[in-house]
Amino acid sequence: MRSWTITVDDVRGAHKMLAGVARVTPMEGSRYLSALIGAPVHLKCENLQRTGSFKLRGAYVRIAGLSPVQRAAGVVAASAGNHAQGVALAASLLGVRSTVFMPVAAPLPKVAATRDYGAEVRLHGLNVDEALLAAQDYAETTGAVFIHPFDHPDVVTGQGTVGLEILEQCPEVRTILVGVGGGGLLAGIAAAVKPLRPDVRVVGVQAAGAAAYPPSLAAGRPVGLESYATMADGISVGRPGDVPFAVVNALADGVRTVTEDSLSRALLLCLERMKQVVEPAGASPVASLLQEPEAAEGPVVAVLSGGNVDPLLMQRVLRHGMVAAGRYLSLRLLLSDRPGALATLLGVLSGADANVLDVAHVRTAPGLGVGEAEVDLHLETKGPDHCAAVVSLLREAGYTVLRQG
Repeated sequence: MRSWTITVDDVRGAHKMLAGVARVTPMEGSRYLSALIGAPVHLKCENLQRTGSFKLRGAYVRIAGLSPVQRAAGVVAASAGNHAQGVALAASLLGVRSTVFMPVAAPLPKVAATRDYGAEVRLHGLNVDEALLAAQDYAETTGAVFIHPFDHPDVVTGQGTVGLEILEQCPEVRTILVGVGGGGLLAGIAAAVKPLRPDVRVVGVQAAGAAAYPPSLAAGRPVGLESYATMADGISVGRPGDVPFAVVNALADGVRTVTEDSLSRALLLCLERMKQVVEPAGASPVASLLQEPEAAEGPVVAVLSGGNVDPLLMQRVLRHGMVAAGRYLSLRLLLSDRPGALATLLGVLSGADANVLDVAHVRTAPGLGVGEAEVDLHLETKGPDHCAAVVSLLREAGYTVLRQG
């Protein structure tokens, strides 16, 4: 495998290039997370970057480095969201024609934003992999330059400017947590930070359902996953890029994994306690702190890499987060199908101080006897202890709990 070298001077040059293009995003403290880990925690808010994520940085550096002939041929990319918008805006700012292939089911707000930034959007395929193949075919046919989302030295160098800003804004930092998909952001930050501050730990965070880096690091080369799935679509990548992997393998301090429950709890926490709209991928460093608060040496900087979350996904993830946090309880109970039975049940729940959101009767399920019904309940609760108390009270009252979630 080829060894890629990206120097601090490369990243400094990219930072100068991005002056007036990419924002120096703010660093916000989090009292909640600081209390949780017993050390200061700061949030690097790339969700407030232009286009809503860090992707503009690498896309702009990559396109700015093209020759006049390459610029005249235009650029092409494939993405379901953040990279699409970064390429579209970067190309527009540089006067370059851009075409972006997006899956047919890409969220409408992201499609509209990509068009608004100046790209020609072509909807193709059921997923990003199919859109990627179409974009590569388009590049071969038309001569347009394919802009990879993470597997190019210029892209990694551009993303590394986040690391320089972190050192400037929080010089006392000891741990930097970064969400990882293909690895461009983690590699860039490691390339910028480790030569200047070898004492700072730069740690990646992947969704457990799409964690290609741990086996790749163990093997010493990029290893592809046979299958992968996570709600964090921004870091749902089946194989590390060759360029970022070489840098991560040489400089980073490992990659941790987080569960879907931790991701949804982190997104809910960012919204409620920190007033930050963050997509699941952007919340992954916060998820790592929630899951393993003892594992990070402070002061910690958690990079909120993006905030482009589809409203429908936000709704589902927030509900998942409320369940994970014990704030939402779904139950299926066996109930006598007689007048007043539901009222009696609701009285028990009222005594348990549980707020009933939805009730649905099921009278024709297999296995139900004559005079029996199943009742689906959705309750608003106050935490795990309250959930346990509600279930215990129902059982004490003689109800059979068929399902709990």
